[in-house]
Amino acid sequence: MTAEAKKTWPRRPIIYEINTWVWLNELSQRYDCPIELGNVPAEEWDRLARQGFDGIWLMGVWERSPAGRAISLSTPAIVEECRRTLPDFSPEDVSGSPYCIHGYAVDAHLGGKAGLAAARQALAARKLRLLLDFVPNHVAPDHPWVTEHSDYFVQGSQEDLAKDPASFLRAADGAVLARGRDPYFPAWPDTVQLNAFSQGLRKAVVSTLQEIAAQCDGVRCDMAMLLLNSVFSRTWKERAGAVPGSEYWRDVIGEVRRQFPAFLFIAEAYWDLEWELQQQGFNFCYDKRLYDRLAHEGAGSVRGHLTADMRYQDRLIRFLENHDEPRCATTFPEAKGRAAAMVIMTTPGAKLLHEEQFDGARVKLSVHLDRRPPEPVNLETRVFYRDLLRLVREQQLLAGEWQLCDCQGWPDNRSNLNLLAWCWQKGESHSIIVINYSDWASQGMVRLPWRDLSPGVWKLSDDINRQIYDGRDGNALSTSGLYVSLPPWGYHFMRLEPADAMVEDRRAAA
Repeated sequence: MTAEAKKTWPRRPIIYEINTWVWLNELSQRYDCPIELGNVPAEEWDRLARQGFDGIWLMGVWERSPAGRAISLSTPAIVEECRRTLPDFSPEDVSGSPYCIHGYAVDAHLGGKAGLAAARQALAARKLRLLLDFVPNHVAPDHPWVTEHSDYFVQGSQEDLAKDPASFLRAADGAVLARGRDPYFPAWPDTVQLNAFSQGLRKAVVSTLQEIAAQCDGVRCDMAMLLLNSVFSRTWKERAGAVPGSEYWRDVIGEVRRQFPAFLFIAEAYWDLEWELQQQGFNFCYDKRLYDRLAHEGAGSVRGHLTADMRYQDRLIRFLENHDEPRCATTFPEAKGRAAAMVIMTTPGAKLLHEEQFDGARVKLSVHLDRRPPEPVNLETRVFYRDLLRLVREQQLLAGEWQLCDCQGWPDNRSNLNLLAWCWQKGESHSIIVINYSDWASQGMVRLPWRDLSPGVWKLSDDINRQIYDGRDGNALSTSGLYVSLPPWGYHFMRLEPADAMVEDRRAAA
């Protein structure tokens, strides 16, 4: 694998998130010896590579803040959450939040910079890329910038501190600074708010990201929309100072890309600001809107979402869980969860999968904890995800061209409205996905986009359900469509191929 290939991401990557601190602790127990990033056993990297991912997000590798950990342990709500998760909880289980950044150096507990370099090399040898975190909105109270560059932060006054000590703090040099927050929630007690309008900060961020980019292949940017000029000025008003003539992300991403042109930027984004962030340079933005539709709405809402322009859809990253969201197994009943996974894995855009999602894990782990409770594995869910990832790879789905399909019904049967359908094509490879996103058995005629199917006889191989539908007339498929009947939350993942006799005729003609 060349150096350039290692740096280049596929058009629609599949990324797997790992809680690094917890994962290494579990490996240490399993192998009965200390495991850091630099000595992860080769079979563990091999296991990840076999599953069909393009990148591994090692969440939480940067230095944890001692001040942040102390705040976590003194915050009753955090301690109570940890006790609910771990019946045998003790303070030693709290490592501090990975989003309370003490410094952008790999934590010594995880193996330091050399350990990360070894991990990246091991991943690259298996054609896997490395994604890390970047937290643009805030840093820990003991980050060096707090005392060395107070001008990088949103300033407060003595009066602010007296009136609202939950939203302001006094730094070691006596400056009063705002704690980090977004416009809709109280301040985060273990953070200090960076000022996105500070030109000095923007230069420092570029330098920091260039150092990060030398160590990995991309970053997931926490709460990226908070740094947009419009959002930041609305949140902080006159405290932020004059609105700059340029956008934070356009400046920062542009400068980083001068040195690292293939470096990947992913935005954690909400509030329908995904398109704006895409225009400012992000490769992908969280598709939280699709997650909400899948979790709380029906097929019509999902279908409407998928009618968006492909230039927009292809730069979304789709997910059913991550470290911020509840576990998929608790949000989606089992059959619905598999149907939702079919949606996110077979539509355009990037994919984000989460550690233990394949096992049907139900415990949402606090980011403050360094271990998690054992849970039983749901073998049916594990087999489903294994087959789904394999088929997406084998059929080269994400390298092809996607089209949303219309599903027609009948005057006395409108259950077709519960069906979602789309097709992929790459060269001679044709794939059809149909999902009944409802609690009711549903039928419909899927209108295929291909008009070159007749004359001929075709075979449909539903590889995920291990069924074959042979002898389908090409003229009927092209004109009337494909009849489907699915049980509640059922799905087809089908390859469309010429029947054997047609294959022989084509070979003879060639």
